[in-house]
Amino acid sequence: MGRLFGTDGARGIAITELTTELAMQIGKAAAIVLSKECDHTPKILIGKDTRISGDILEAALVAGICSVGADVHILGVIPTPAVALLVKEYKADAGVMISASHNSVEFNGIKLFSNTGFKLPDKVEEEIEELILDRPQDITLKDGCDVGRVYYEGNADWDYVRHIIGTVDSNFSGMRVAIDCANGASSETAQKIFKGLGADCVFVSNEPDGTNINENCGSTHMENLMKTVVEKRCDLGLAFDGDADRCLAVDENGKLVDGDKLLAIFSRFMKENGELKHNCCVVTVMSNLGFFNFAKENGVVTATTKVGDRYVLEEMLKGGYNIGGEQSGHIIFLDYANTGDGELTGVKLIDVMKKTGLKLSELASCMEVYPQVLVNVRITPDKKGKWETDKAVQDAIKLYSDKLGNDGRILVRESGTEPLVRVMIEGKLTGVITEYANNIAKLVEEMQ
Repeated sequence: MGRLFGTDGARGIAITELTTELAMQIGKAAAIVLSKECDHTPKILIGKDTRISGDILEAALVAGICSVGADVHILGVIPTPAVALLVKEYKADAGVMISASHNSVEFNGIKLFSNTGFKLPDKVEEEIEELILDRPQDITLKDGCDVGRVYYEGNADWDYVRHIIGTVDSNFSGMRVAIDCANGASSETAQKIFKGLGADCVFVSNEPDGTNINENCGSTHMENLMKTVVEKRCDLGLAFDGDADRCLAVDENGKLVDGDKLLAIFSRFMKENGELKHNCCVVTVMSNLGFFNFAKENGVVTATTKVGDRYVLEEMLKGGYNIGGEQSGHIIFLDYANTGDGELTGVKLIDVMKKTGLKLSELASCMEVYPQVLVNVRITPDKKGKWETDKAVQDAIKLYSDKLGNDGRILVRESGTEPLVRVMIEGKLTGVITEYANNIAKLVEEMQ
């Protein structure tokens, strides 16, 4: 992980940690690094989610980018995958998304995309970090008529909507869908997409006010959507996060269908229709053991990466695979998108339901989920990485791993976006794995 950038851009509490000064510096350095091969005035897109701090950080980024001579094209409130798409569509040199994804309102973040629409590789982010932290004197400002200009793209949301609608050939008439927009970026686009495809939609949490993004709603808080699906007699529910790059689903009975089950549904459908490249689906180490059992039973090859949709994408590009994702709901359809896209995932899921004639509960039954316990331990900066060498923690991990044997597994890792150590255990007995996870978490908390 870099000094400024984690697994999903630069992120922190807006204004006090992710300051306007830092945002301006990121704007300057990113514009210089990402447009250094340009023989024209660089063009950089900026999108944002609905957080109250988005306007402030946008202003700082615009100032930084324009001060080094690059032009800014403002997209307004729009999903992260729309920025990734429109960078290529608008022939821009880079894209910026201001969002902290699923995090609560006090957080914000800055994600960068190259001119290909892909998130930046670590080496490029490190180059930007180096310019900001080690060589700020090399940032040359422009003046007079050489400063950049600001433009506003009024049709950005519709350009994205048309692309998503064009990825399927089904009509969704007869489908009743509950949609939770997390009071985030999909509040601008979900209605246009799903109603445009003919679905009968019930919307919840689609009235953002700048302060309610992800607040007891969206893909991290599924309870209200589960209730709504049953009460409104919907065929399914879809939940997005704040920047709409992830999607979780709810079946007609109000049961959760997580990212692993979605990947199982898509992998099997694509394999049966000859669309699954190399018969492979890319997942992370956090994927449930049940997914790997499903894959073996259905002849699906799995490629496994560390946590982070950027690493899933890297593996997909390296192996020539066309689907991958995370349990959290980041699903990448590389034939249609360069990053995880919640609304595309929702559209593709309904498309599978229409083409198979199956209920979502029937589709999701293809995979048995092993009980999984996740305990998060908040750590201070001085304790980062210590659990990896702490004898008590490592002895406990080995002891419990031996006890679980082939019927479970333990994964301990640091979050790439928050100051947390995550202790995840899977096994057949919920009580046992809960005890093991809490014991390991307590040892992490007590580290000296």
